[in-house]
Amino acid sequence: MKILHTSDLHIGKKLMGRERYGEYRAVLDEIRNVCKEEGVELALVAGDVFDTYTPSAEAERIFYEGVKKLAEVSTVLIISGNHDDYVRLTAAAAFAEEQRVYIVGNDLQPLPVKIHGGAYPIKSEPGYAVFAGGKGEKVYFNILPYPNEARFKEGKSDEPFAEKIKRWIEYGERGNAENLPSVFLSHIFVAGGKVSDSEREIDLGGARAVPQELLPRCVYCALGHLHRRQKAGANAYYCGAPMRFTFDESGDEKSVNVFEITDGRLQNLRQIKLSGIKNLVRLQANGVDEGLNLLSRYPDAFAELTLNLNSPISPSESAELRSCENLVSLKMEVQGSAIAAERVSNKNKSASQLFSEFYKSRFDAEVPGELLSLFLSLTEEE
Repeated sequence: MKILHTSDLHIGKKLMGRERYGEYRAVLDEIRNVCKEEGVELALVAGDVFDTYTPSAEAERIFYEGVKKLAEVSTVLIISGNHDDYVRLTAAAAFAEEQRVYIVGNDLQPLPVKIHGGAYPIKSEPGYAVFAGGKGEKVYFNILPYPNEARFKEGKSDEPFAEKIKRWIEYGERGNAENLPSVFLSHIFVAGGKVSDSEREIDLGGARAVPQELLPRCVYCALGHLHRRQKAGANAYYCGAPMRFTFDESGDEKSVNVFEITDGRLQNLRQIKLSGIKNLVRLQANGVDEGLNLLSRYPDAFAELTLNLNSPISPSESAELRSCENLVSLKMEVQGSAIAAERVSNKNKSASQLFSEFYKSRFDAEVPGELLSLFLSLTEEE
């Protein structure tokens, strides 16, 4: 069975107030093209379809249209991430299943058994499903959407998070009596993972990190949550977000993972580059003229420009810079003092940054880690 792994689409996420709807359409089209060219039977989306619990109508339209086109060439299996309202995401599951699109939220509804072209579920209970491929091979999927107590309707207890995650993972393993080759599909933070600026503070100082040794023994772990492509243990992979969301990702190559499970083994694992993704560039210039020249070299990218100045720029120079369509963030350093342009606003900061700044302004001290962890757990940023 040939499988594609992607995650963290974050449809609707803006770049410092800049809408990017066209890019989301383009990336879904490119993933569809990869599936068609590679003969992918099953496409996995490991959570964070949307960027917020209440996506805009346009973001939902992009998702429904894009995933419908994707399902024309491959069966699709989607799980909810921490940014998704799983109830909202799975509301259209009954219609989606008719299009070969299966969506699993934290209620862990089993998939309907239905034979169709490509990969299809032949057995399913809460937390797992067995898919059969076109050549009759079978693969077991342990399915764990973004896990926490509230989403699984569990009350607070003294049970450590490591014990909870172990229990949740083992629950999804219970149906593999045939010892089929298996894939673990989840949206979690594995200890040691590399985080970028575009993720919220997800590890709470390690309190919600999943030790690598708790990952199930399987052919492939298809993980979502971290936006940088990386390996998280034996056969455990973050494919990375298909788009660049912050300027610290400017040098990151974006891709999807494609692999095969044949004769019970992982074979031909490849990272296929997504070539149409908008680039983000960080530029530095000594003066306005040099800055304008640099911006002209990157007309198809979004740019963060830092100007090193001896004196503040004039209104006309400011207007000339802001007329550049590719300029998203303008920063100025005047005689050693960093002055952020008005483009940078509080809405681009994470909730923890805002809370930390508020606490420091109120109490003239750094926010205690335990208090920050509690705040983040209440805002679903864990």
